[in-house]
Amino acid sequence: MSETVKARGHCLCGQVEIITDEMSLSLGACHCNMCRRWGGGPYLTVECGTSVQFIGEEHIGRFDSSEWAQRGFCKNCGSCLFYYLKPRELYIMSAGLFGDDHDFDFDHQVFVEERPDFYCFANKTAEKTGAELFAEAQGD
Repeated sequence: MSETVKARGHCLCGQVEIITDEMSLSLGACHCNMCRRWGGGPYLTVECGTSVQFIGEEHIGRFDSSEWAQRGFCKNCGSCLFYYLKPRELYIMSAGLFGDDHDFDFDHQVFVEERPDFYCFANKTAEKTGAELFAEAQGD
């Protein structure tokens, strides 16, 4: 993970507040079909490590989207909150929850083979396919 900072964020309605001591300033985009269906476009994310505190946790809905991951959302306003990687107990949070007060570096994109032809970012970033991402996660 890149440089990390302490950060606070919240969902659209404010019922869920997020507090993290280790939010990465490295911002990524996921183009997988599930993320695009979930949020209506590429999922812009920041890693927040394994220690994330939620205020208003009773307003969080959790959906097991696969054997290894869970997606969290606000049950009141529907905001996409996080992608939780179960094996690593890692929270990958929606970057927009933290506002515009951070100097994010948009430096990586994943599942680029699933990126549709109707959009493309101009930023120069590292790009990985889903297969490359899974191989890296398994240490291959």
